Amino acid sequence: MIITSEQVLSALKNVEDPDLKKDLVTLNMIKDLKIEGKNIKFTLELTTPACPLKDMLKNACLNAVKHFVAADAEVEIQITSKVTKPADGGQMKGIRNIILVSSGKGGVGKSTVASNLAVSLAANGAKTGLIDADIYGPSVPTMFDLVGAKPSARETEEGKTLILPIEKYGIKLLSLGFFADPDQPVPWRGPMASNAVKQLFNDADWGELDYLIVDLPPGTGDIHITITQSFPIAGAVIVTTPQQVALADTRKGLAMFRMAGINIPVLGVVENMAYFTPAELPENKYYIFGKDGGKALAASFEVPFLGEIPIVQSITEGGDQGSPVALDKNNPLSDVFWDLAGKVAQQIAINNAEAVNC
Repeated sequence: MIITSEQVLSALKNVEDPDLKKDLVTLNMIKDLKIEGKNIKFTLELTTPACPLKDMLKNACLNAVKHFVAADAEVEIQITSKVTKPADGGQMKGIRNIILVSSGKGGVGKSTVASNLAVSLAANGAKTGLIDADIYGPSVPTMFDLVGAKPSARETEEGKTLILPIEKYGIKLLSLGFFADPDQPVPWRGPMASNAVKQLFNDADWGELDYLIVDLPPGTGDIHITITQSFPIAGAVIVTTPQQVALADTRKGLAMFRMAGINIPVLGVVENMAYFTPAELPENKYYIFGKDGGKALAASFEVPFLGEIPIVQSITEGGDQGSPVALDKNNPLSDVFWDLAGKVAQQIAINNAEAVNC
């Protein structure tokens, strides 16, 4: 029996991407198909290296070829990825997706989520950057053990000076904390703060990025409006804690992204400090700040609930020591953030596909 490429592609048309609701061949995700006798090789090109469905899709492809083409075929599947971007590429050359991490209230762990999200995406192979846009309380220098670090710069052929982001853990980083004395306040009025943040976007050499994570300040102020109206934003992740006081402020922050003139897709809600599990009772969960507040918030706005992050000392210690917990694959909490990264990347791919098909 001679196996043809038409037979293989016909078989693979039976494998549907459950997020994008089309088969892999129609989505042009099957690349470099080669057939030698009963040896079949091809590449499965995913929409993100952090795809949570990669193993499922690979197995589905293998089973489809075995079932529809030849049971004794030797199938070799390579997995690569090409991160999609919104239909409107906007003015950020080289950056496919800008993701905002936001909260309506301070102290809910927004910077912890942003840092570990960036680390997890980078660890999965995505080209990732992180902007610390919290002018008055920048956290990135501490969370990445870069207090006192200063970015360098380079001159372009046109004579423009570009800031070179600091690279650590495979992430390109910029924070206004790199440019200010860590012991001194930053008494800037709104326009000055907004212009400074815009420079982190426009006057930096970010190169090619799949994802640029932006750690926003708490609230719904000038910086939020400046960023959402100045740059093409792929989506926003909302961070809250279970307490009613946090949920009330977060509700306002989430609603801001749906206002006329802003209209940013909300990728989902993350509930931080969701529960406490003592080390000596690993099966127990104590919801000391309330239960399911973030889940209810997500349901009320009809956006995805991206998951719960527990109160665990190692998360705080990782941030304080400049080594985000997502880096430590021996720590079970690393899986929580890797799962979050997969869900965020998944939502980005879905939104981008829907925008193209509109």
